[in-house]
Amino acid sequence: QVRLVESGGGLVQPGGSLRLSCAVFGFTLEQYAIGWFRQAPGKEREGVSCISNRGGGTYYHDSVKGRFTISRDNSKNTAYLQMNSLKPEDTSVYYCGKVKYSVCTGYDPQQYDDWGQGTQVTVSS
Repeated sequence: QVRLVESGGGLVQPGGSLRLSCAVFGFTLEQYAIGWFRQAPGKEREGVSCISNRGGGTYYHDSVKGRFTISRDNSKNTAYLQMNSLKPEDTSVYYCGKVKYSVCTGYDPQQYDDWGQGTQVTVSS
């Protein structure tokens, strides 16, 4: 059974850091790209970052470039999102998703076929 499980969210002050993890089960992580999305209350889910199956391609939404870093460890079946210099507007539920392909194809949710349950990130003083 395919599952993705996010962890690492929490409450952090502006300027702080968090590292999200996405542990995957039921499929070989090395075969697929992984994306991170976020959804704030009352807003649509938006793509944040994506990494190709072996990490050779990484992509970021303009709003997080230079602050967030996506990575993966296929031997641990886990992908990560390191978030630095966090801002209140980063407050959202963060989700990881399995791309249908080995490469990133943008942030169209139709290109993703499995999702985690999400982890809450709150940036507030």
